[in-house]
Amino acid sequence: MEYTQLGRTGLKVSRIVLGTMNFGPQTEETDSHSIMDAALDAGINFFDTANVYGWGENKGRTEEIIGSWFAKGGGRREKTVLATKVYGNMAAEGEPWPNSDKLSAVNIRRAVDASLKRLGTDYIDLYQFHHVDRSTPWDEIWQAIDVLVQQGKIVYAGSSNHAGWHIAQANEAAARRGSYGLVSEQCLYNLAERRAEMEVIPAAQGYGVGIIPWSPLHGGLLGGALRKEREGGGSRSTSGRSADALKNATVRDQIQRYEDLLAKHGIEPGEAALAWLLTRPGVTGPIVGPRTAEQLASAVRASELKLDEAVLTELDEIFPGPGPSPEAFAW
Repeated sequence: MEYTQLGRTGLKVSRIVLGTMNFGPQTEETDSHSIMDAALDAGINFFDTANVYGWGENKGRTEEIIGSWFAKGGGRREKTVLATKVYGNMAAEGEPWPNSDKLSAVNIRRAVDASLKRLGTDYIDLYQFHHVDRSTPWDEIWQAIDVLVQQGKIVYAGSSNHAGWHIAQANEAAARRGSYGLVSEQCLYNLAERRAEMEVIPAAQGYGVGIIPWSPLHGGLLGGALRKEREGGGSRSTSGRSADALKNATVRDQIQRYEDLLAKHGIEPGEAALAWLLTRPGVTGPIVGPRTAEQLASAVRASELKLDEAVLTELDEIFPGPGPSPEAFAW
């Protein structure tokens, strides 16, 4: 496993990030523990979760599963760079209540303590803002974060689903306070969705913020979706926006070209999609969310896959990027 530094920090993280969103809703606790053990064995030290994972009435369940895994000892917590998120509403289902979500200083304080309890640890390595809070000023957010750092409850702060100008605004506000600011950004980024290249990634690079792409297979679209459809596995091969995308004849043709190209080179589509992200400037590592041990093994193989220039060129032809801004949308 290769390692890199997270943004401008000195923290070394694996170039594959273990996403845990399936732990609880789709993968039971015992299997989730096995996947986390296998990840450590493979050298993956960067684990990502969120306080709302588990969803619905089970919000927080994923953090609890990670906490019970840490409780087994064996250096599990010490070996893991732990990232979780705050923003989602944690009020009980059907019982909405003010200040149970977003990024007010009050909610940040309550949410971090609740996450620490579920995770069974006394600190979080990377505490991430799951979404932009348009109603809370950055000075308030950084005041809350600075207190948590001083208390030893978190080490670094990151963002998710922020625009390029949000990253700039956040880090300029932090600089005025003498705060460290954002060190990472989780964004939707993959071969089929490259809009982040216009402004999010350049902003992140300019401020020393590491990019952690989520949905690297675009909901399964880039994981051999058409092949699986032919083989009878289409019901699990895509989801959400990707299932809708395959109804479009132009997209189906694009994905067919993609799968044909990789078949010609003997490369698994999902592994190629991850390997491509590892070649992109500013990317720390993509988040993979395995439901099974084999899916994790595939991600590890992807981290070792080196795509040659001819394949990279053809991938760019199939999935052309938007180009940098402002040239992407102006003269």
